[in-house]
Amino acid sequence: MTTYLDANKQRFLDELLELLLIPSVSADSKFKGDVRRAAEFVRDKLAAAGLDNASLYETPGHPVVYAEKIVDPALPTVLVYGHYDVQPADPYELWQSPPFEPTIRNERIYARGACDDKGQFYMHVKAIEAMIATDGLPCNVKVMIEGEEEVGSDHLGTFVAEHRDMLKTDVILISDTSIIANDTPSLETGLRGLSYVEVEVTGPNRDLHSGVYGGGVANPINVLCDMIASLHDEAGRITIPGFYDNVADLSEAERAELAKAPFNLQDYKQDLDVNDVAGEAGYSTNERTSIRPTLDVNGIWGGYTGEGAKTVLPSKAFAKISMRLVPNQTPDEITELFTKHFTAIAPASVKVKVTPHHGGLPYVTPVDSVEFEAASKAFEDAWGKKPIPTRGGGSIPIVALFERELGVKSILMGFGLDSDALHSPNESYGLFNFYKGIETIPYFYKNYAELKR
Repeated sequence: MTTYLDANKQRFLDELLELLLIPSVSADSKFKGDVRRAAEFVRDKLAAAGLDNASLYETPGHPVVYAEKIVDPALPTVLVYGHYDVQPADPYELWQSPPFEPTIRNERIYARGACDDKGQFYMHVKAIEAMIATDGLPCNVKVMIEGEEEVGSDHLGTFVAEHRDMLKTDVILISDTSIIANDTPSLETGLRGLSYVEVEVTGPNRDLHSGVYGGGVANPINVLCDMIASLHDEAGRITIPGFYDNVADLSEAERAELAKAPFNLQDYKQDLDVNDVAGEAGYSTNERTSIRPTLDVNGIWGGYTGEGAKTVLPSKAFAKISMRLVPNQTPDEITELFTKHFTAIAPASVKVKVTPHHGGLPYVTPVDSVEFEAASKAFEDAWGKKPIPTRGGGSIPIVALFERELGVKSILMGFGLDSDALHSPNESYGLFNFYKGIETIPYFYKNYAELKR
């Protein structure tokens, strides 16, 4: 195995760079053809890796890529999940190199999707190839790579429900998360859920001259800013009535266990170039970004934003708002609470519209399972040290649906770093992480097969 991996390192990298050249942005319809091209690339590489039945499955949106290798029905089955779609690369001008022209600098691959999730799911393709080409697969494997994760996986739920027999598995393996550091492996034991909405505030029926009407008519941008500012109190708590009613609070013992993860606040601030951190009072930075719910404005716009000056009082103002959820909160519940509250606090001078986009349930995976033990031991085999259990702050909406539809747990075996700038300009993925992932993944299969005997 080691000889095969060493002999093919450059080819593995070249293939990933070729995939990163494809601007598979699922959120923007102008990239629809590129999204499909990425799906076809993945299908072809799964077939070349030695998997059977590599195919595209059409959905009302972007296609799902599926392939499998059933070596023995008596062996346990692993379903690998990932996504080939990526976030929009805007603003392009903030990238040091073009987002869809992958560039290697300082042992890191810079490109949109380098870590999230092309670099991470492609590790599995190459690890499976290496196992097939050398010692053989110790488990059956199924691979499902979708193209709509970055827009909420709207059609994957239907696909899973319609293909339960095809997707039948013992565990789902996902690499779309991170480790603490390259010398400190970790395994995420949970993810936050998500409620994502867009709000529209309308004042007058047209844009107005701010000299003629300013001071006499409500400015929707001013009103929207006031409304958003009121959504947090001075202690950083969200002010929506009922927002915290179902929040599952961790015990002091559980908080103490999570606090064992190495964290240097000064390094954290220096990396982000901020003078101080912020958030809900009474919780550490790591807790605020993992076990506590949040509400953040992801974008806000309205009026004139072009070059020069235009003295306009705008008719409308907009914002996109995301809320990260923790166990016992549901996106439907939180979206309803937000909509009711945001509408209620609007002054009579404006009209408010709230449009839900996508969401997902929080997820917790047990640490006392055979599957988690196999993953933990895999990191120990490759790194020489046990991974630290952590809670992830991000969301993978489909994970809870997998458990509901397929009745199995997911293992969140990621290899990225929080500093990889996911969803931001200059996203990157370390060559160390890419190759270390390919090295580590086969240990999971070996350990899992042995533990399931």
